[in-house]
Amino acid sequence: MEKILDIVELIACEKGLETSVVSQVLKETLIKMAKKYFGENLNYIVEENQKDRTFKLIHLVKICADDDLLLESSPQNYISLTQARQSSPEVNIGDEIYYEIGLENMSRNAVNSLFLDLEYQIQRTIENQLFVKLKSMLGKIVSGQVVAIDKAENTFVEIEDMRAILPLKNRIKGEKFKINDTISCVLKNVKSSKDGLYIELSRTTPKMLEALLEREVPEIKDEEVCIFKSARIPGDRAKVALYSTNVRIDPIGSTVGTKGVRINAVSKELHGENIDCIEYSEIPEVFIAKALAPAQISSVKITQNDEEAKKAIVSIAADQKSKAIGKNGVNIRLASMLTGFDIELNEISKPNDEKPESTQATQTQKVGIDALQSLFKE
Repeated sequence: MEKILDIVELIACEKGLETSVVSQVLKETLIKMAKKYFGENLNYIVEENQKDRTFKLIHLVKICADDDLLLESSPQNYISLTQARQSSPEVNIGDEIYYEIGLENMSRNAVNSLFLDLEYQIQRTIENQLFVKLKSMLGKIVSGQVVAIDKAENTFVEIEDMRAILPLKNRIKGEKFKINDTISCVLKNVKSSKDGLYIELSRTTPKMLEALLEREVPEIKDEEVCIFKSARIPGDRAKVALYSTNVRIDPIGSTVGTKGVRINAVSKELHGENIDCIEYSEIPEVFIAKALAPAQISSVKITQNDEEAKKAIVSIAADQKSKAIGKNGVNIRLASMLTGFDIELNEISKPNDEKPESTQATQTQKVGIDALQSLFKE
């Protein structure tokens, strides 16, 4: 084991790990090997000698009283005071005796097993460190290069020397990628298994929209503008509710940007997805009315009990109903997703619709100057 610390430093440099991490892995591997070849119940430690650049595998034995029950339960790891003083008269109860195990006498099979296990444990350490790092990046944007696309159209992306998967279900409808394309996705899920890391990406989650907005809008990154919630029908339309923590900043204007430059950049990244920005309100009725834009709402009534989901009955004029629903019901679906309410539209008739036709005709004629003159008639 001569110059073993030089080898440790070389491995650490090659694998991009801290020397102390590789050193600890080697110590654990040595102890594991020792238990397999020299005895499972022995108390092992590994001593590091910086001067000699070596490791020493040691069997540690503690000194106890002559009548201590540990001498019977674990005779390999304990020695009586009387017996210990036969070779070292100055020792006392509680002292430790180190017996070095000569690794140079190990069999070839033991050496091969040691290095195979060391290689495996170092790889697992690399994966564990990467796992912790990736876990901290969940919900954030990562970029990588497309390296493969399978028959099911799942896209495989290389990120930091690790292969991640963008399943077809997590891809925006209509998107097409080819090998060597560089794409951005949100890190959706990371799992560790015996086969390695499973890294799942997504371009359809609302987190993708929020991460892109944070990247494009400095006010959001600086937390002067906050995203309360977002809802998406990927590739079609999205709604995002915003509020400002700075009274001098308009959350909608800052997010949209001059001539829509910021929101258009986000839309382009999302395959042309239309994005509606609305201002969040703590008053549910007001929030729901804003979420249904561009429709103009007459009134909102909240109904809720412990057994039913939250429900909002929205009164709306007939000519605004189609706007509230949107094409293929997209607008009302997004408003419901954004607010958390089941929205029911209640169509109301205009007051003029209930009046006789003659009255309506008379009122229609009183416009402009005629209407102004009528104010002065007795």
